[in-house]
Amino acid sequence: MTQSKPRVPPATPEAPLDLIIFGGVGDLSVRKLLPALYMAHVHGNLPPQTRIHALGRQDWGREAFLSFLQDKVPDFIGAKAYRADAWQGFLDRLGYVCVDATQADDFRRLGEALQSEADRVYYLATAPSLFTTICDNLGAAGLINPQSRVVLEKPLGHDLASAEAINTAVAQHFEESQIFRIDHYLGKETVQNLMVLRFGNSIFEPLWRSPHIKSVQITVAESVGVGSRAGFYDGTGAMRDMIQNHLLQLLCIVAMEPPVSLDPDAVRDEKLKVLKSLRPLTPADVARDTVRGQYTAGAVGGEKVSGYLQEENVPVGSTTETFVALRARIANWRWANVPIFLRTGKRMAERRSEIVVEFADLPFSLFNDSPRQVVNRLMIRLQPDEHIQLQMMAKEPGSGMRLRPVSLNLDLESAFTERRAEAYERLLIDVIRGRLTHFMRRDELEAAWTWVEPIIEGWSQLGDAPKPYAAGTWGPAASSALMARESSAWVEET
Repeated sequence: MTQSKPRVPPATPEAPLDLIIFGGVGDLSVRKLLPALYMAHVHGNLPPQTRIHALGRQDWGREAFLSFLQDKVPDFIGAKAYRADAWQGFLDRLGYVCVDATQADDFRRLGEALQSEADRVYYLATAPSLFTTICDNLGAAGLINPQSRVVLEKPLGHDLASAEAINTAVAQHFEESQIFRIDHYLGKETVQNLMVLRFGNSIFEPLWRSPHIKSVQITVAESVGVGSRAGFYDGTGAMRDMIQNHLLQLLCIVAMEPPVSLDPDAVRDEKLKVLKSLRPLTPADVARDTVRGQYTAGAVGGEKVSGYLQEENVPVGSTTETFVALRARIANWRWANVPIFLRTGKRMAERRSEIVVEFADLPFSLFNDSPRQVVNRLMIRLQPDEHIQLQMMAKEPGSGMRLRPVSLNLDLESAFTERRAEAYERLLIDVIRGRLTHFMRRDELEAAWTWVEPIIEGWSQLGDAPKPYAAGTWGPAASSALMARESSAWVEET
Protein backbone atom coordinates (compact mmCIF):
# COMPACT_ATOMS: atom_id res chain seq x y z
CA MET A 1 0.00 0.00 0.00
CA THR A 2 1.41 3.38 -1.02
CA GLN A 3 1.86 5.80 1.85
CA SER A 4 0.42 9.26 1.34
CA LYS A 5 2.84 12.16 1.47
CA PRO A 6 2.82 14.14 4.71
CA ARG A 7 0.96 17.42 4.67
CA VAL A 8 3.07 20.54 4.59
CA PRO A 9 3.11 22.35 7.96
CA PRO A 10 0.68 25.30 8.07
CA ALA A 11 1.97 28.82 7.61
CA THR A 12 3.06 30.65 10.74
CA PRO A 13 1.27 34.04 10.88
CA GLU A 14 4.17 35.89 12.53
CA ALA A 15 7.02 34.18 10.68
CA PRO A 16 9.12 36.35 8.33
CA LEU A 17 7.76 36.16 4.78
CA ASP A 18 9.39 36.63 1.40
CA LEU A 19 6.80 37.10 -1.37
CA ILE A 20 8.48 36.78 -4.75
CA ILE A 21 6.65 37.87 -7.91
CA PHE A 22 7.97 36.50 -11.20
CA GLY A 23 6.76 38.98 -13.80
CA GLY A 24 6.90 41.64 -11.11
CA VAL A 25 6.74 44.60 -13.51
CA GLY A 26 4.15 43.05 -15.82
CA ASP A 27 0.54 44.07 -16.34
CA LEU A 28 -0.94 41.65 -13.78
CA SER A 29 1.49 42.74 -11.10
CA VAL A 30 0.94 46.46 -11.71
CA ARG A 31 -2.86 46.33 -12.08
CA LYS A 32 -3.79 43.68 -9.52
CA LEU A 33 -1.09 42.11 -7.35
CA LEU A 34 0.76 45.15 -6.04
CA PRO A 35 -2.44 47.15 -5.39
CA ALA A 36 -3.86 44.13 -3.53
CA LEU A 37 -0.69 43.76 -1.46
CA TYR A 38 -0.77 47.49 -0.68
CA MET A 39 -4.32 47.10 0.68
CA ALA A 40 -3.25 44.05 2.71
CA HIS A 41 -0.38 46.14 4.10
CA VAL A 42 -2.67 49.05 5.01
CA HIS A 43 -5.07 46.78 6.87
CA GLY A 44 -2.42 44.83 8.76
CA ASN A 45 -2.84 41.54 6.90
CA LEU A 46 0.83 41.03 6.06
CA PRO A 47 3.18 39.45 8.60
CA PRO A 48 5.35 42.17 10.18
CA GLN A 49 8.56 40.94 8.56
CA THR A 50 7.23 40.72 5.02
CA ARG A 51 9.49 41.50 2.09
CA ILE A 52 8.08 41.68 -1.45
CA HIS A 53 10.54 40.99 -4.26
CA ALA A 54 9.53 41.92 -7.81
CA LEU A 55 11.52 40.08 -10.47
CA GLY A 56 12.01 41.21 -14.03
CA ARG A 57 14.51 41.20 -16.87
CA GLN A 58 14.94 44.99 -16.83
CA ASP A 59 18.43 45.97 -15.66
CA TRP A 60 17.14 48.27 -12.93
CA GLY A 61 18.27 49.20 -9.49
CA ARG A 62 15.77 49.52 -6.66
CA GLU A 63 15.29 53.27 -7.16
CA ALA A 64 14.44 52.88 -10.84
CA PHE A 65 11.95 50.17 -9.92
CA LEU A 66 10.29 52.32 -7.24
CA SER A 67 10.07 55.22 -9.68
CA PHE A 68 8.33 52.90 -12.16
CA LEU A 69 5.84 51.87 -9.47
CA GLN A 70 5.15 55.46 -8.47
CA ASP A 71 4.14 56.25 -12.05
CA LYS A 72 1.95 53.16 -12.53
CA VAL A 73 0.48 51.59 -9.39
CA PRO A 74 -1.32 54.42 -7.51
CA ASP A 75 -3.82 54.79 -10.38
CA PHE A 76 -4.96 51.22 -9.75
CA ILE A 77 -5.21 51.72 -5.98
CA GLY A 78 -7.64 54.61 -6.30
CA ALA A 79 -7.76 57.99 -4.61
CA LYS A 80 -9.86 56.84 -1.66
CA ALA A 81 -7.43 54.11 -0.60
CA TYR A 82 -4.14 55.81 -1.46
CA ARG A 83 -2.35 57.54 1.43
CA ALA A 84 1.14 58.90 1.03
CA ASP A 85 2.35 57.64 4.41
CA ALA A 86 0.92 54.16 3.89
CA TRP A 87 2.35 54.04 0.36
CA GLN A 88 5.81 54.89 1.65
CA GLY A 89 5.52 52.19 4.31
CA PHE A 90 4.54 49.73 1.60
CA LEU A 91 7.47 50.74 -0.61
CA ASP A 92 9.80 50.05 2.31
CA ARG A 93 8.82 46.38 2.00
CA LEU A 94 9.63 46.21 -1.72
CA GLY A 95 12.75 45.21 -3.55
CA TYR A 96 13.68 44.46 -7.14
CA VAL A 97 15.89 41.69 -8.50
CA CYS A 98 16.91 41.46 -12.13
CA VAL A 99 16.21 37.83 -13.01
CA ASP A 100 15.73 36.16 -16.37
CA ALA A 101 13.57 33.17 -15.43
CA THR A 102 15.20 31.03 -18.13
CA GLN A 103 18.74 31.57 -16.78
CA ALA A 104 19.62 29.28 -13.87
CA ASP A 105 22.58 31.46 -12.85
CA ASP A 106 20.24 34.41 -12.14
CA PHE A 107 18.57 32.45 -9.35
CA ARG A 108 21.69 32.73 -7.23
CA ARG A 109 21.12 36.48 -7.25
CA LEU A 110 17.55 35.89 -6.08
CA GLY A 111 18.75 33.64 -3.25
CA GLU A 112 21.04 36.38 -1.99
CA ALA A 113 18.06 38.75 -1.67
CA LEU A 114 15.89 36.40 0.40
CA GLN A 115 15.68 36.16 4.18
CA SER A 116 17.28 32.91 5.36
CA GLU A 117 14.55 31.80 7.82
CA ALA A 118 11.51 33.19 6.02
CA ASP A 119 8.43 31.47 4.64
CA ARG A 120 8.41 31.89 0.86
CA VAL A 121 5.58 32.51 -1.58
CA TYR A 122 6.53 32.32 -5.25
CA TYR A 123 3.88 33.99 -7.43
CA LEU A 124 4.28 32.99 -11.08
CA ALA A 125 2.66 35.93 -12.91
CA THR A 126 4.22 34.80 -16.19
CA ALA A 127 3.24 32.83 -19.26
CA PRO A 128 2.46 29.19 -18.30
CA SER A 129 5.25 28.09 -20.65
CA LEU A 130 7.71 29.36 -18.03
CA PHE A 131 6.20 27.56 -15.02
CA THR A 132 8.25 24.39 -15.43
CA THR A 133 11.51 26.27 -16.03
CA ILE A 134 10.99 28.53 -13.02
CA CYS A 135 10.26 25.61 -10.68
CA ASP A 136 13.24 23.65 -12.00
CA ASN A 137 15.55 26.62 -11.46
CA LEU A 138 14.16 27.30 -7.97
CA GLY A 139 14.79 23.67 -7.07
CA ALA A 140 18.28 23.61 -8.53
CA ALA A 141 19.17 26.77 -6.57
CA GLY A 142 17.91 25.25 -3.31
CA LEU A 143 15.31 27.97 -2.84
CA ILE A 144 12.36 25.68 -1.99
CA ASN A 145 11.78 24.65 1.60
CA PRO A 146 8.85 22.90 3.35
CA GLN A 147 7.20 26.25 4.08
CA SER A 148 7.41 27.44 0.47
CA ARG A 149 4.26 27.94 -1.56
CA VAL A 150 3.82 28.54 -5.28
CA VAL A 151 0.94 30.40 -6.97
CA LEU A 152 0.12 29.46 -10.56
CA GLU A 153 -1.86 31.88 -12.71
CA LYS A 154 -4.31 30.79 -15.39
CA PRO A 155 -4.49 29.57 -18.05
CA LEU A 156 -2.72 26.49 -16.75
CA GLY A 157 -1.90 24.79 -20.02
CA HIS A 158 -3.41 24.93 -23.49
CA ASP A 159 -5.05 21.51 -23.34
CA LEU A 160 -5.21 18.45 -21.09
CA ALA A 161 -1.77 17.15 -22.08
CA SER A 162 0.00 20.46 -21.43
CA ALA A 163 -1.86 20.93 -18.13
CA GLU A 164 -0.80 17.47 -16.99
CA ALA A 165 2.78 18.17 -18.04
CA ILE A 166 2.90 21.43 -16.04
CA ASN A 167 1.29 19.80 -13.00
CA THR A 168 3.76 16.90 -13.10
CA ALA A 169 6.75 19.22 -13.45
CA VAL A 170 5.65 21.50 -10.60
CA ALA A 171 4.91 18.46 -8.41
CA GLN A 172 8.57 17.42 -8.63
CA HIS A 173 9.41 20.42 -6.45
CA PHE A 174 6.22 21.24 -4.48
CA GLU A 175 3.73 19.06 -2.64
CA GLU A 176 0.09 19.45 -3.70
CA SER A 177 -0.62 21.29 -0.45
CA GLN A 178 2.02 23.87 -1.43
CA ILE A 179 0.46 24.60 -4.84
CA PHE A 180 -2.13 27.39 -5.16
CA ARG A 181 -3.80 27.41 -8.61
CA ILE A 182 -5.49 30.77 -8.54
CA ASP A 183 -8.82 31.72 -10.10
CA HIS A 184 -9.69 35.25 -9.00
CA TYR A 185 -13.42 34.58 -9.40
CA LEU A 186 -13.20 32.31 -6.36
CA GLY A 187 -12.03 35.30 -4.32
CA LYS A 188 -15.11 37.39 -5.05
CA GLU A 189 -17.24 38.09 -2.00
CA THR A 190 -20.48 37.05 -3.70
CA VAL A 191 -19.03 33.76 -4.92
CA GLN A 192 -17.96 32.89 -1.39
CA ASN A 193 -21.36 34.10 -0.17
CA LEU A 194 -22.98 31.56 -2.49
CA MET A 195 -21.60 28.83 -0.25
CA VAL A 196 -23.29 30.48 2.74
CA LEU A 197 -26.50 31.09 0.79
CA ARG A 198 -26.72 27.41 -0.08
CA PHE A 199 -25.41 25.72 3.03
CA GLY A 200 -26.16 28.28 5.76
CA ASN A 201 -29.88 28.67 5.07
CA SER A 202 -32.57 26.02 5.29
CA ILE A 203 -35.04 27.59 2.85
CA PHE A 204 -33.15 26.83 -0.38
CA GLU A 205 -31.82 23.30 0.09
CA PRO A 206 -35.17 21.46 -0.42
CA LEU A 207 -35.67 23.33 -3.72
CA TRP A 208 -32.05 23.23 -4.93
CA ARG A 209 -32.59 20.29 -7.29
CA SER A 210 -34.62 18.83 -10.08
CA PRO A 211 -37.58 19.12 -10.63
CA HIS A 212 -37.87 22.37 -8.65
CA ILE A 213 -35.23 24.16 -10.75
CA LYS A 214 -36.05 24.71 -14.40
CA SER A 215 -32.63 25.93 -15.55
CA VAL A 216 -29.42 27.64 -14.49
CA GLN A 217 -27.60 30.28 -16.50
CA ILE A 218 -24.11 31.57 -15.77
CA THR A 219 -22.90 34.63 -17.66
CA VAL A 220 -19.51 36.36 -17.62
CA ALA A 221 -19.83 39.20 -20.12
CA GLU A 222 -17.17 41.81 -20.85
CA SER A 223 -17.72 45.10 -22.67
CA VAL A 224 -14.01 45.44 -23.52
CA GLY A 225 -12.29 43.88 -26.50
CA VAL A 226 -9.00 42.00 -26.54
CA GLY A 227 -6.95 45.21 -26.43
CA SER A 228 -3.24 44.63 -25.84
CA ARG A 229 -3.82 40.90 -25.15
CA ALA A 230 -4.56 40.06 -28.79
CA GLY A 231 -1.28 38.21 -29.29
CA PHE A 232 -2.07 35.92 -26.35
CA TYR A 233 -5.82 35.77 -26.87
CA ASP A 234 -5.79 34.66 -30.49
CA GLY A 235 -4.05 31.43 -29.54
CA THR A 236 -6.43 30.88 -26.63
CA GLY A 237 -10.00 31.97 -27.30
CA ALA A 238 -12.99 32.31 -24.99
CA MET A 239 -13.34 28.60 -24.25
CA ARG A 240 -9.83 28.22 -22.85
CA ASP A 241 -9.66 31.72 -21.37
CA MET A 242 -12.98 31.71 -19.50
CA ILE A 243 -15.12 28.56 -19.70
CA GLN A 244 -12.44 26.05 -18.69
CA ASN A 245 -11.70 27.88 -15.45
CA HIS A 246 -13.97 30.76 -14.33
CA LEU A 247 -17.34 29.48 -15.50
CA LEU A 248 -16.78 25.84 -14.60
CA GLN A 249 -15.66 26.87 -11.13
CA LEU A 250 -18.86 28.90 -10.68
CA LEU A 251 -20.84 25.91 -11.93
CA CYS A 252 -19.16 23.68 -9.36
CA ILE A 253 -20.21 25.93 -6.47
CA VAL A 254 -23.79 26.14 -7.75
CA ALA A 255 -24.12 22.40 -8.30
CA MET A 256 -21.95 20.73 -5.63
CA GLU A 257 -23.31 18.63 -2.79
CA PRO A 258 -22.85 19.90 0.79
CA PRO A 259 -19.27 19.12 1.88
CA VAL A 260 -18.76 17.39 5.22
CA SER A 261 -16.76 20.41 6.42
CA LEU A 262 -14.99 23.51 5.12
CA ASP A 263 -11.69 21.65 5.02
CA PRO A 264 -10.09 22.43 1.63
CA ASP A 265 -10.13 18.84 0.43
CA ALA A 266 -13.73 18.29 1.57
CA VAL A 267 -14.88 21.27 -0.51
CA ARG A 268 -12.74 20.37 -3.51
CA ASP A 269 -13.85 16.73 -3.40
CA GLU A 270 -17.43 17.89 -3.98
CA LYS A 271 -16.42 20.24 -6.78
CA LEU A 272 -14.55 17.40 -8.45
CA LYS A 273 -17.69 15.23 -8.35
CA VAL A 274 -19.55 17.91 -10.31
CA LEU A 275 -16.85 18.08 -12.99
CA LYS A 276 -16.80 14.31 -13.31
CA SER A 277 -20.60 14.27 -13.55
CA LEU A 278 -20.72 16.65 -16.51
CA ARG A 279 -22.09 14.69 -19.44
CA PRO A 280 -19.43 14.61 -22.21
CA LEU A 281 -20.46 16.33 -25.43
CA THR A 282 -20.31 14.21 -28.56
CA PRO A 283 -19.63 15.83 -31.97
CA ALA A 284 -23.41 15.90 -32.55
CA ASP A 285 -23.89 17.58 -29.16
CA VAL A 286 -21.22 20.15 -29.99
CA ALA A 287 -23.03 21.05 -33.22
CA ARG A 288 -26.39 21.35 -31.46
CA ASP A 289 -25.55 22.66 -27.98
CA THR A 290 -22.67 25.10 -28.46
CA VAL A 291 -22.39 28.50 -30.13
CA ARG A 292 -19.12 30.20 -31.06
CA GLY A 293 -19.02 33.86 -31.94
CA GLN A 294 -16.61 36.61 -32.92
CA TYR A 295 -17.35 40.31 -32.53
CA THR A 296 -17.51 42.67 -35.47
CA ALA A 297 -17.49 46.46 -35.51
CA GLY A 298 -20.20 48.14 -33.46
CA ALA A 299 -20.76 50.53 -30.60
CA VAL A 300 -20.20 50.03 -26.87
CA GLY A 301 -21.26 52.70 -24.41
CA GLY A 302 -22.07 55.04 -27.27
CA GLU A 303 -18.59 54.80 -28.79
CA LYS A 304 -17.71 53.10 -32.06
CA VAL A 305 -15.32 50.16 -31.73
CA SER A 306 -13.60 47.96 -34.27
CA GLY A 307 -14.20 44.28 -34.86
CA TYR A 308 -11.93 41.50 -33.64
CA LEU A 309 -10.29 41.04 -37.04
CA GLN A 310 -9.34 44.73 -37.07
CA GLU A 311 -7.63 44.58 -33.65
CA GLU A 312 -3.87 45.01 -33.59
CA ASN A 313 -1.90 41.72 -33.69
CA VAL A 314 -4.92 39.61 -34.73
CA PRO A 315 -4.01 37.48 -37.78
CA VAL A 316 -5.96 38.00 -41.00
CA GLY A 317 -8.92 35.65 -41.18
CA SER A 318 -8.57 34.42 -37.59
CA THR A 319 -11.30 31.98 -36.51
CA THR A 320 -10.65 32.41 -32.76
CA GLU A 321 -13.90 32.69 -30.81
CA THR A 322 -14.52 35.73 -28.61
CA PHE A 323 -17.93 34.39 -27.50
CA VAL A 324 -19.15 31.00 -26.33
CA ALA A 325 -22.60 29.88 -25.23
CA LEU A 326 -23.33 26.26 -24.46
CA ARG A 327 -25.73 23.93 -22.74
CA ALA A 328 -24.31 21.54 -20.16
CA ARG A 329 -25.96 18.70 -18.30
CA ILE A 330 -24.96 17.10 -15.03
CA ALA A 331 -25.61 13.37 -14.88
CA ASN A 332 -26.71 12.88 -11.28
CA TRP A 333 -29.97 12.73 -9.34
CA ARG A 334 -29.92 16.33 -8.09
CA TRP A 335 -29.55 17.87 -11.55
CA ALA A 336 -31.25 15.33 -13.81
CA ASN A 337 -32.97 17.06 -16.76
CA VAL A 338 -31.91 20.56 -15.64
CA PRO A 339 -30.16 22.41 -18.49
CA ILE A 340 -27.26 24.60 -17.40
CA PHE A 341 -26.32 27.39 -19.78
CA LEU A 342 -22.85 28.93 -19.78
CA ARG A 343 -22.10 32.13 -21.68
CA THR A 344 -19.09 34.41 -21.97
CA GLY A 345 -17.99 36.99 -24.47
CA LYS A 346 -16.05 40.14 -25.21
CA ARG A 347 -17.47 43.41 -26.57
CA MET A 348 -20.90 42.59 -25.23
CA ALA A 349 -23.64 45.06 -24.33
CA GLU A 350 -22.36 45.59 -20.80
CA ARG A 351 -19.93 44.23 -18.24
CA ARG A 352 -21.89 41.71 -16.22
CA SER A 353 -21.16 38.50 -14.34
CA GLU A 354 -24.11 36.72 -12.80
CA ILE A 355 -25.66 33.39 -11.88
CA VAL A 356 -29.40 32.98 -12.46
CA VAL A 357 -31.31 30.07 -10.96
CA GLU A 358 -34.75 29.86 -12.56
CA PHE A 359 -37.24 27.85 -10.57
CA ALA A 360 -39.81 25.59 -12.18
CA ASP A 361 -43.09 26.89 -13.53
CA LEU A 362 -46.21 26.39 -11.47
CA PRO A 363 -48.15 23.29 -12.51
CA PHE A 364 -51.32 25.38 -12.82
CA SER A 365 -51.96 29.11 -12.77
CA LEU A 366 -54.96 30.60 -10.96
CA PHE A 367 -54.24 34.08 -12.27
CA ASN A 368 -55.50 34.20 -15.82
CA ASP A 369 -55.66 38.01 -15.72
CA SER A 370 -51.89 38.08 -15.58
CA PRO A 371 -50.36 38.72 -19.02
CA ARG A 372 -47.14 36.85 -18.30
CA GLN A 373 -45.94 33.56 -16.92
CA VAL A 374 -45.10 33.50 -13.25
CA VAL A 375 -41.31 33.31 -12.95
CA ASN A 376 -39.28 32.89 -9.77
CA ARG A 377 -35.57 33.55 -10.08
CA LEU A 378 -32.61 33.79 -7.76
CA MET A 379 -30.14 36.20 -9.32
CA ILE A 380 -26.61 36.40 -7.95
CA ARG A 381 -24.66 39.33 -9.41
CA LEU A 382 -20.86 39.16 -9.18
CA GLN A 383 -19.91 42.29 -11.10
CA PRO A 384 -19.88 45.20 -11.61
CA ASP A 385 -21.82 45.41 -8.35
CA GLU A 386 -22.34 42.50 -5.97
CA HIS A 387 -25.85 41.65 -4.84
CA ILE A 388 -28.33 38.80 -4.48
CA GLN A 389 -31.88 39.20 -5.70
CA LEU A 390 -34.88 36.87 -5.31
CA GLN A 391 -37.55 37.59 -7.91
CA MET A 392 -41.11 36.75 -6.88
CA MET A 393 -44.60 37.60 -8.10
CA ALA A 394 -46.93 40.04 -6.35
CA LYS A 395 -50.35 41.49 -7.06
CA GLU A 396 -50.47 44.82 -8.86
CA PRO A 397 -52.35 47.54 -6.93
CA GLY A 398 -55.96 47.95 -7.99
CA SER A 399 -58.80 45.63 -8.83
CA GLY A 400 -58.26 42.29 -10.43
CA MET A 401 -55.51 39.77 -9.87
CA ARG A 402 -52.82 40.92 -12.22
CA LEU A 403 -49.31 39.88 -11.23
CA ARG A 404 -46.06 41.75 -11.47
CA PRO A 405 -42.54 40.56 -10.63
CA VAL A 406 -40.97 42.17 -7.56
CA SER A 407 -37.60 41.54 -5.99
CA LEU A 408 -36.22 40.95 -2.55
CA ASN A 409 -32.74 42.49 -2.67
CA LEU A 410 -29.63 41.90 -0.63
CA ASP A 411 -27.22 44.66 -1.50
CA LEU A 412 -24.02 43.49 0.15
CA GLU A 413 -22.42 46.93 0.08
CA SER A 414 -25.26 48.52 2.06
CA ALA A 415 -25.95 45.48 4.27
CA PHE A 416 -22.41 45.39 5.65
CA THR A 417 -20.41 48.44 6.68
CA GLU A 418 -17.11 46.57 6.92
CA ARG A 419 -14.59 47.11 4.16
CA ARG A 420 -14.85 44.39 1.54
CA ALA A 421 -11.51 43.27 0.14
CA GLU A 422 -11.09 42.77 -3.60
CA ALA A 423 -10.69 39.24 -4.93
CA TYR A 424 -6.91 39.28 -5.38
CA GLU A 425 -6.35 40.76 -1.93
CA ARG A 426 -8.51 38.09 -0.33
CA LEU A 427 -6.81 35.26 -2.21
CA LEU A 428 -3.30 36.57 -1.55
CA ILE A 429 -4.07 36.64 2.17
CA ASP A 430 -5.27 33.04 1.86
CA VAL A 431 -1.97 32.08 0.21
CA ILE A 432 0.04 33.82 2.92
CA ARG A 433 -1.94 31.99 5.59
CA GLY A 434 -1.81 28.66 3.78
CA ARG A 435 -5.59 28.32 3.17
CA LEU A 436 -6.34 26.22 0.09
CA THR A 437 -10.15 26.12 0.03
CA HIS A 438 -10.57 28.71 -2.74
CA PHE A 439 -7.86 27.31 -5.02
CA MET A 440 -8.07 24.52 -7.59
CA ARG A 441 -6.62 21.11 -6.91
CA ARG A 442 -4.79 19.24 -9.65
CA ASP A 443 -7.55 16.72 -10.27
CA GLU A 444 -10.13 19.53 -10.56
CA LEU A 445 -8.09 21.29 -13.22
CA GLU A 446 -7.54 18.12 -15.21
CA ALA A 447 -11.22 17.10 -14.95
CA ALA A 448 -12.20 20.51 -16.36
CA TRP A 449 -9.84 20.05 -19.31
CA THR A 450 -11.18 16.52 -19.86
CA TRP A 451 -14.69 17.96 -20.38
CA VAL A 452 -13.65 21.02 -22.40
CA GLU A 453 -11.19 19.41 -24.79
CA PRO A 454 -13.74 17.36 -26.81
CA ILE A 455 -15.74 20.56 -27.41
CA ILE A 456 -12.69 22.30 -28.87
CA GLU A 457 -11.93 19.21 -30.97
CA GLY A 458 -15.56 19.08 -32.11
CA TRP A 459 -15.35 22.66 -33.38
CA SER A 460 -12.23 21.77 -35.31
CA GLN A 461 -13.99 18.78 -36.91
CA LEU A 462 -17.04 20.86 -37.82
CA GLY A 463 -14.84 23.48 -39.46
CA ASP A 464 -17.42 26.23 -39.00
CA ALA A 465 -16.24 29.80 -38.60
CA PRO A 466 -17.50 31.57 -35.46
CA LYS A 467 -20.79 33.38 -35.94
CA PRO A 468 -20.42 37.18 -36.16
CA TYR A 469 -22.07 39.47 -33.65
CA ALA A 470 -21.94 43.24 -33.51
CA ALA A 471 -19.97 44.76 -30.66
CA GLY A 472 -22.36 46.13 -28.06
CA THR A 473 -24.88 43.29 -28.38
CA TRP A 474 -25.42 40.10 -26.38
CA GLY A 475 -23.81 37.79 -28.92
CA PRO A 476 -25.01 35.80 -31.92
CA ALA A 477 -28.73 35.15 -32.34
CA ALA A 478 -27.96 31.43 -32.19
CA SER A 479 -27.33 31.75 -28.44
CA SER A 480 -30.95 32.85 -27.97
CA ALA A 481 -32.13 29.90 -30.04
CA LEU A 482 -30.07 27.61 -27.81
CA MET A 483 -32.10 28.79 -24.82
CA ALA A 484 -35.42 28.78 -26.67
CA ARG A 485 -35.17 25.05 -27.33
CA GLU A 486 -35.47 24.58 -23.56
CA SER A 487 -38.31 27.13 -23.27
CA SER A 488 -35.90 29.52 -21.55
CA ALA A 489 -34.33 32.89 -22.34
CA TRP A 490 -31.33 34.85 -21.22
CA VAL A 491 -32.35 37.24 -18.46
CA GLU A 492 -31.96 40.41 -20.55
CA GLU A 493 -34.34 38.95 -23.16
CA THR A 494 -37.22 38.35 -20.72
